[in-house]
Amino acid sequence: MPTWCDATITKKKVWADGLFTITIKADGVQPFEEGQFLQLGVYPKDQIGVQAAIINRPYSVASPHGDELEFFIVLVPDGDLTPKLWALEVGDGLVVNDRGAGRFTLAHTPDADHLWLFATGTGLAPYVAMLRTETPWERYKKIVIVHGVRRESDLAYTEELSNYRTTRPGQFELIQSLTREQSKVAMRGRIPALLASGQLETASHCLLTKDSSAVMLCGNPAMLDSMEELLNSRGMVKHRSKTPGQIVLERYW
Repeated sequence: MPTWCDATITKKKVWADGLFTITIKADGVQPFEEGQFLQLGVYPKDQIGVQAAIINRPYSVASPHGDELEFFIVLVPDGDLTPKLWALEVGDGLVVNDRGAGRFTLAHTPDADHLWLFATGTGLAPYVAMLRTETPWERYKKIVIVHGVRRESDLAYTEELSNYRTTRPGQFELIQSLTREQSKVAMRGRIPALLASGQLETASHCLLTKDSSAVMLCGNPAMLDSMEELLNSRGMVKHRSKTPGQIVLERYW
């Protein structure tokens, strides 16, 4: 059983209908690595305080460990938990478990000249946390984030990520893509197709190769499967401690 900590929402940002970030304050959460996840939970109304009844799900933390923790969440209308999280406002309470888990971290990602970070939807969250630390900037000569969503309104953290172009000149590139509409700020198409066509490498001024790149993949399993197949065709394989490679991935469902 998880060890639960009481938490309070200190900030809530709605990016689009059903797409939101909540920031919580909770005492007792142990230090964790950026990219790991925590369990968020709420009590059913008629079972407040009954820990066995807590409705909970894992969420990657969109911030490094600190006094406040950030979570990037999409509403699943018929889900057990996200409608309850969506209804919460600043000052409301919830619970969070005390220990992070998961291996989708920079500690489990190989060294390389270039770090490519691919995400769909809220799979962006662990990368936001990583980039708020010095670790990736010290390890990689260039970092490219590719974030794919359906519509322009689904894009999040754009201002923060774009700012790295100024604060880390020549070391960072952000590429956004949409699958359902045209936009002046993003490419049109699915991430695997944009990689296969060469558009991503052209836009980033950075080649994605076996010898120069480490790749992290997070989000929709269909994207992960297609990307892994494409990367395999370039001689790239999953990175494991006993069999080093170039690819680290996290499936979001």
